Amino acid sequence: MNYIRYIKLNEINPDDFIPLLNHQKTREHLIEHELFDREAVIQWVKSKDEVDSTNGCKVRAILVNQQLAGWCGIQFEAGKYEMAIVIDEKYWGLGKAVFLDVMGWAKELGHDELLIHFLHTRPEYKFLRKISKSVYQSELFGSQFTTYQLAVN
Repeated sequence: MNYIRYIKLNEINPDDFIPLLNHQKTREHLIEHELFDREAVIQWVKSKDEVDSTNGCKVRAILVNQQLAGWCGIQFEAGKYEMAIVIDEKYWGLGKAVFLDVMGWAKELGHDELLIHFLHTRPEYKFLRKISKSVYQSELFGSQFTTYQLAVN
């Protein structure tokens, strides 16, 4: 059984993020960006720490059995709170459990709704469509997304 734990990003060695953030299979589903080196990871973690300190936001590294499996959180973008989940390919089966944990954080933080954006390369998620208030196409940072508007219960 997998043991999931969430910790602040700055508690992880920056070098441990490089394979995750640069993994080609993961990058196929994210906005296009330059490959990360150590300095870029340090800056990225710093920017996510700023998000984490913003009211209503929470950003964490995902550890599975003490191994870095990804990162997730609630971020504030374009006037709305959104969920982000980035998981290494070998841990993709844990996505729904992480999703439910982040939804729990949203409830604790007092959110009524969250958005989750999936790059157009991702298939539609039937379970998300079922629980969404609405599903629509959107454009962010020059890329096309399917956006799910989720009620936080």
